[in-house]
Amino acid sequence: MMDSKEFMELESIHGAHNYHPIPVVITKAEGPWVWDVEGKKYLDCLSAYSAVNQGHLHPKIVKALKDQLDRVALTSRAFHNDRMALYLKHLLEICGKEFTMALPMNTGAEAVETAIKMVRRWGYEVKGVEKNKAEIIVCEENFHGRTTTIIGFSTDPDATTNFGPYTPGFKIIPYNNLEALKNAITPNTVAFLVEPIQGEAGVIIPSDGYLKKVREICTKNNVLLIFDEIQTGFGRTGKMFCHQHEGAIPDVMTLGKALGGGLLPVSAVVSRKEIMGVFTPGSHGSTFGGFPLACAVGDAALDVLVEEKLCENAAELGEFFIKELKTIEHSRIKEIRGKGLFVAIELHEKARPFTQQLIEEGILAKETHDYAIRFAPPLVISKENLEWAITKIKKVIGS
Repeated sequence: MMDSKEFMELESIHGAHNYHPIPVVITKAEGPWVWDVEGKKYLDCLSAYSAVNQGHLHPKIVKALKDQLDRVALTSRAFHNDRMALYLKHLLEICGKEFTMALPMNTGAEAVETAIKMVRRWGYEVKGVEKNKAEIIVCEENFHGRTTTIIGFSTDPDATTNFGPYTPGFKIIPYNNLEALKNAITPNTVAFLVEPIQGEAGVIIPSDGYLKKVREICTKNNVLLIFDEIQTGFGRTGKMFCHQHEGAIPDVMTLGKALGGGLLPVSAVVSRKEIMGVFTPGSHGSTFGGFPLACAVGDAALDVLVEEKLCENAAELGEFFIKELKTIEHSRIKEIRGKGLFVAIELHEKARPFTQQLIEEGILAKETHDYAIRFAPPLVISKENLEWAITKIKKVIGS
């Protein structure tokens, strides 16, 4: 068996250098814990960017996958299958009565691309925007995926440099700025695409009431509101969806990550029939979108969230976590912020050395935008586990 150093060296030789991973080689995982090839145990405080809200290898989700593998895994959308309809019905019940149709995809970026196509077509066929003039408003410091269309409206140089020309049709405004939104809207505006909390930007939380006022502005101007809940959804912030903290219901939601229960890439767009009905046969598709194996996993992933009260656990432990972190007194700390178990410590100095020290203490976390450390453990974490982690974090950050 090779050791961690050998695995990392081999990966460096044969793999593209498009990531700068924390230097740990994981070989085993269970619940909120992972182990490296040398056998050292770590608390996972990233949750695969919130794709593992239900914990690693949750037995109910694993069983659903194994049971489905004994029946059928892939059919393509050329045929019906006996899993997709029930799964979509379940998903819409979880999302709320305002959502009546869903379109299954695989990755979060695919969900965003699907939403972009949908609202543009709605703009032309329903709102009456002149052909090829549709505009979508987005925010600075956004993160919605890595496709060529999506990175074209990113403001992160790492995501955009030398990948042009960029797709037109997007207006970029400051986040958490209502006046900027009002001023950006024109008769050609079809949608406003926004994260309820900007995750990759460093867990940036908008002002109280922002989402609700955004909803009002969009309604007044006949602009569709798209909430990207790919990272904030499925319990991460203490509610099933982050927008529920303010009761600001979007017209469209993009979903992913935890929808696959940490086992498969599963994503979806949910909306209403009068919006999603613009899709017709042949206008959009995916070979794997809605495939039986993904539907079985998605069904079980949703069940676990509800049955184990993971939203409630995130709300309770998140409040405790943030309160404890705010007791750390050190001049290097600029701000501690979060909602539920979606938390960041922003520093006045580079964060990477501290994530390296956390490894030594048995905690895996990742810096974002150089100066912030994001903490997002699986929602199955216990208070005892969290108390242990807080002790280690205080030791590293506060010393």
